[in-house]
Amino acid sequence: MSQLLVVQNGPSGGPGRFGDWLAAEGVTPDVVHAYAGTALPGSLEPYRGLMVLGGGYLPDEDDRAPWLAPTRSLVAEALGRDVPVFGICLGGQLLAQVAGGTVRGRSGTPEFGSTPLTVRSEAGTDPLFRRLPGRVTGIEHHVDAVTALPPGAAWLMESEHCPYQAFRVGDRAWGVQFHPEADADRVRSWDPERLRAHGVDAEELCRTAERDEPAATEVWHEVARRFAAVVRGGSAAG
Repeated sequence: MSQLLVVQNGPSGGPGRFGDWLAAEGVTPDVVHAYAGTALPGSLEPYRGLMVLGGGYLPDEDDRAPWLAPTRSLVAEALGRDVPVFGICLGGQLLAQVAGGTVRGRSGTPEFGSTPLTVRSEAGTDPLFRRLPGRVTGIEHHVDAVTALPPGAAWLMESEHCPYQAFRVGDRAWGVQFHPEADADRVRSWDPERLRAHGVDAEELCRTAERDEPAATEVWHEVARRFAAVVRGGSAAG
């Protein structure tokens, strides 16, 4: 089994089904509960890849989340050594910032729940996103956003309200704004009062997530399978 270091940034933000899919493909997620004070390793040795999950912080909000500084160092190490990276929501924003992009707090229109995403033509040769349906859905839960991609990054997916939904830095580092690890059960766990404050109806979010889940599950399971192949060092063809 190939070990994948997973940085968890909040108590409810685990790797979910994505972690299960990776494990089924021979990649063992080693989840570090950084938010709870568990120390991160000083280096990626002996890991074969790095995944950074979501959380309610900006990538450099070190005063509230002091583990973000060593997380950024691990991402920088991964980019320098060409170690595979997959960043989700905050993790994707952190990847963008480390690689030279820009992230802004409370930028643009917040997105919650199952959201239509468009796969861009640049994804046609991407190891993870090639040959996906042109329109897919992903679970969103963000008010912050990437506002400028890193120099040379491949822009892979977009939505109506948030352009940078997926991107690749170099050959083997991906960031996504949405949550491929989340399913309808995760949406049901969200605080309805917080959603209502953003003008969102929790019941409608759940119904939409349940409707979209079968097709979305198939897509993100395939992306997980392809990422596992990259971590193992083999081909991501599928």
